[in-house]
Amino acid sequence: MTDAGEEVRAVHRTILIVGGGIAGITAAVEAAEAGYDVTIVEKNPYLGGRVAQLNKYFPKLCPPYCGLEINFQRIRKEPRVRFFTLAEVQKLEGGPGNFDATIVLHPRYVNDRCTACNACVAVCPVGRPNSFNYGMGTTKAIYLPHEMAVPMKYVIDGTACKGSECARCVAACAYSAIDLAMQPRTVTLKVGAVIMATGWKPYDATRIDNLGFGRYPNVITNVMLERLAAPNGPTRGKIQRPSDGKPVRSAAFIQCAGSRDVNHLGYCSGICCLASLKEATYLREQNPDAKAHIFYIDLRTPGTYEYFSKKVQSDPNVSIMKGKVARIEEVPATRDLIVEAEDILAATKTRLTVDLVVLATGMVPSIEGTVSKTAGLTLDADAFVVPDAAAGIFAAGCARSPVDVATATQEATAAALFAIQTIRSAAPR
Repeated sequence: MTDAGEEVRAVHRTILIVGGGIAGITAAVEAAEAGYDVTIVEKNPYLGGRVAQLNKYFPKLCPPYCGLEINFQRIRKEPRVRFFTLAEVQKLEGGPGNFDATIVLHPRYVNDRCTACNACVAVCPVGRPNSFNYGMGTTKAIYLPHEMAVPMKYVIDGTACKGSECARCVAACAYSAIDLAMQPRTVTLKVGAVIMATGWKPYDATRIDNLGFGRYPNVITNVMLERLAAPNGPTRGKIQRPSDGKPVRSAAFIQCAGSRDVNHLGYCSGICCLASLKEATYLREQNPDAKAHIFYIDLRTPGTYEYFSKKVQSDPNVSIMKGKVARIEEVPATRDLIVEAEDILAATKTRLTVDLVVLATGMVPSIEGTVSKTAGLTLDADAFVVPDAAAGIFAAGCARSPVDVATATQEATAAALFAIQTIRSAAPR
């Protein structure tokens, strides 16, 4: 109830979710199925985030679309959910119950008439690095992000495309689905609460001078190995050396590559040990004679995942060594790699020659730039989002802290509940 003449403040039931990865789409379907309108803003041209790039994920070690597709189906059937891809929040003003959000929609250059027939790709003369595969391989300037992309529409990389100077794709498209004159658009939204689900990016391994990433082709990162092992990856699931395509017979997995280091990331990313153990199983499944060597500072496999750690370590072809890797060198003639490390428990130094080195780089929050244009958003010292109920802004998944997929979905459900409570609390009584 309000007194006569008292102005009733507008309260909006829409929830804005920034990020369309596993945390964002989970929060979206949970809030929508509870009766609230939801808008997802995703900067990539597809939904699914980093999870879509994995080969398998915990806890069931199943392919990512085992879980993603369920949520995509829920989104398709739920009229309360809408999403924008290739979109970014330009500005967010206001407070709980009444935010004004300004969203910039970057041009896709492909409209809704697209049938994903691939005729445009066949005639495109320009290549670009395949960002979905972390630069391993190329696509054409017009491309489908991946085989299970949502939305199932092609997109043009405006930095690579020659535009009207070429326009072969326009001529090849039988459905008039390509518009090279498409321009950025701005939309404004009224929302009642905000969930930051902006996810993460891998730490830049080129900054770790002693480990050879960027100098030696057979030094890769853990996310790159996920793509190599994935059936829709650059090698169609075959774990091969980037230098020559040979099957990998031995690999060294280097933990804390840039993590727990005052010169790089001061924090532990929490899931890297599990990821390396999981990736060792990829190698062992493909080659029964292959050997995996894991170098770690502390082997952290918390909670229910301890059983998985013990299972992998029971494999006689998987060895673990507590020790910091000092350097990695390449044998020029063979492109093999020599790993020099300290074996702390044996109090000795070791030199190991392997086919491939996999760096477990840390998880860096992808929130950069947003804090300066979002009212009420605060970050901690490591640039993770600090949820603030008073500000009507919540966080889930790796926007909040480094977590695995299961934890990200749990946090997303909790964030959806907090957002709903915020809107209800802001409503006049």
